[in-house]
Amino acid sequence: MDIIDFILHCNEYIGQFINDYGNFIYAILFIIIFCETGLVFLPFLPGDSLIFAAGTFAAIGEMNYFLLLGLIIFAAILGDTVNYEIGKHFGRKIIDNKKFTIIKKENLEKAEALVAKYGGAAVFLARFMPIIRTIVPFVVGMGKLHYPKFIKFNALGGIIWVTLFLTIGYLFGNIPFVKEHFSIIVLAIIFLSVLPIFIAFIKNKLSKKKSSTN
Repeated sequence: MDIIDFILHCNEYIGQFINDYGNFIYAILFIIIFCETGLVFLPFLPGDSLIFAAGTFAAIGEMNYFLLLGLIIFAAILGDTVNYEIGKHFGRKIIDNKKFTIIKKENLEKAEALVAKYGGAAVFLARFMPIIRTIVPFVVGMGKLHYPKFIKFNALGGIIWVTLFLTIGYLFGNIPFVKEHFSIIVLAIIFLSVLPIFIAFIKNKLSKKKSSTN
């Protein structure tokens, strides 16, 4: 399975998984969202698009909306918590290990820029930014952000992120235009999600460059 194809056509894959595995689809979705948020080396797994697509199947009765909502929220919060602990206990060793090159430097720098600007609130904001949402919990774990502050933003972000995309999928995912242009909708979601952090990253780079020339 090509990961790009899975992200752009995850609605088709979910339909196939339901046909092949029945109610095990809930466990499959739980595992994907947990890994996407919890394992810093798997930021490329689908998040927004997968939750959106799951909402479309809940709308036609293929899955239970409220069961999905509870399971995916739990997966998202648990994933960030595990990621935080990995960063706290092993983060520096992972970053300093020359053989471990899965975390791209530019993605790490974007996550660090977000944390530097917003502090603990970056955990909440990152929920809506593909790739960055997987790296930020790892970064704040390395930075030893106090756990009570982390878990507050983690839980709030997880609840709002999952509820938003699942409900949007539930309400609008089966509109003919959306179904026919699902890949374009997914790309638009990714673009709009990444745009704010990209702008912040560029501003941060320009600010550092300006400071170094003064």
